[in-house]
Amino acid sequence: MLAELSIKQFAIIDELNITFNRGMTVLTGETGAGKSILLDAIGLLVGGRGSSEFVRYGQDKAEIEGLFMIEPNHPVIEAANQYGIDVEDGTVILRRDLHSSGKSVCRVNGKMMTLSTLREFGRLLVDIHGQHEHQHLMEAEFHLGILDHFAEKEVGPLLEEYQAAYAAWKKIANELKRLSQSEQELAQRMDLLSFQTKEIEAAELKPGEEQALTEERDELANFERIHQHIRLSYEAVAEDSNGLDQIGVAMREMGEASQLSTSLASVSETISNAYYLLEDAKFQLRDQLDSLEFDPIRLDEIESRLALFQQLKRKYGTTIEEVIAYGERVSEELKSMTNREEHLQTLSDELVRLEKAAKETGIKLSAARKVAAKSLEQAIHRELKELYMEKTAFEVRFRSTSLKQDGLDDVEFYMMTNVGEPFKPLAKVASGGELSRVMLALKSIFSRTVGVASIIFDEVDTGVSGRVAQAMGEKIFRLSVGSQVLCITHLAQVAAMADQHLYITKTETDDRTKTNVDSLNHESRIDELGRMIAGAQMTNLTKQHVEELLEMSQQVKQKFIKGVS
Repeated sequence: MLAELSIKQFAIIDELNITFNRGMTVLTGETGAGKSILLDAIGLLVGGRGSSEFVRYGQDKAEIEGLFMIEPNHPVIEAANQYGIDVEDGTVILRRDLHSSGKSVCRVNGKMMTLSTLREFGRLLVDIHGQHEHQHLMEAEFHLGILDHFAEKEVGPLLEEYQAAYAAWKKIANELKRLSQSEQELAQRMDLLSFQTKEIEAAELKPGEEQALTEERDELANFERIHQHIRLSYEAVAEDSNGLDQIGVAMREMGEASQLSTSLASVSETISNAYYLLEDAKFQLRDQLDSLEFDPIRLDEIESRLALFQQLKRKYGTTIEEVIAYGERVSEELKSMTNREEHLQTLSDELVRLEKAAKETGIKLSAARKVAAKSLEQAIHRELKELYMEKTAFEVRFRSTSLKQDGLDDVEFYMMTNVGEPFKPLAKVASGGELSRVMLALKSIFSRTVGVASIIFDEVDTGVSGRVAQAMGEKIFRLSVGSQVLCITHLAQVAAMADQHLYITKTETDDRTKTNVDSLNHESRIDELGRMIAGAQMTNLTKQHVEELLEMSQQVKQKFIKGVS
């Protein structure tokens, strides 16, 4: 459950610290007071899309932090282990900072995370039902996803298997489409590839050749200077009286001295080693001088070769190795085009095989969905009956399609709201209040399997009143037993079912607007419920009605809690 929420410099919120209880919490207040802003903040905390516009005017950043209390076996613990996050005392702290520059910083238990990772944690902790979900329910393209979500355990593995088969089929289909381009484009492409292949093959490139030729060119270009340095080195060692002969004299004398005093043996050995090393160097220098020969023709050949390398690199890669790799690729592509008909036939045969495999898996997936659809229909009928829509019939209809990403089915929800009337698409037959009840029915069904710590409703009771509002309040309360539900509502019947009542107000101080949240006690709660029922004027009759409503709600709650226990 969401135990604590801290919000700073967010929209019209200056600073808020809210403590939430387990069970059902309602948030009420005048329109525009900031109720939805609180849900916006929670939405951003669990990975929603952010914007610098959320930062309070004149501030550098907005800060949102939430403390969640979780059970020992909650799925979020496994996610935390995957990312190396410690979860102590059953607490998870999410934090998100939004900077006025647009930068967003996310943390889970103090560890910085990407937004997508924060969203993973948020999905496991909070399920937010906003008013926009009514639009999703109205659009048939989302109905298949709702069905798959309902039967995730049965449908999920088949959907994964199908999507893997579909991806393999789609890859070959795309390759065939690419190869089946116009003859003119194909001929132009073959001419280009043929020219490139011949140009690269004619160069007879070898890995490492450019570096070797560059070193050889540098030697030839600096022939005179290299020759002079070697000659002077040789003369210094071999021909000068201060050179090797003098070291030889020192070696002989120290050899004699070391025979007379063993303490001189080390010095004698050092001079001896130096003599033989220099003698060996003298012979190497002499050989170098004898072998050195300037070849201007070879230098021209190397310069031409290196110039060719530069020309090829400008066209095909930054290194000779990349040019060689490019040549191999275009050569393979040219071969595939040359053997185009044979290659196309091979791909066509493979496409038929993969299409058959995908369809076979798709048929199994469709069958599983149809079984799940019957279960969903029955579950929704039970839920709607409790919401005074007992005569409403709900039906999941299928239409077969060709291969597509999510299977062979198009799914749309149909309803019959009045006996004797035909079934019609949900979008065309349901009123706002009916949509609210259908959505609450779905949420009631899904909440049993989702396992999130908190469920949040943003005006799910839109378009209803009277006994329907009472029924919706009872159903929302049932969802909160043993869990946590946060609910924004304008209906007293729903608010009266709450275990905790938070009142949202907006005030102006020093020419700035800010939002405040107060937890209502019994007396102030009566005043707020009275305002929700009768408006600004509170009469004795209204107060009596509110007290009766609270007493009745308490009886319903106790009856249900006893039934559950």
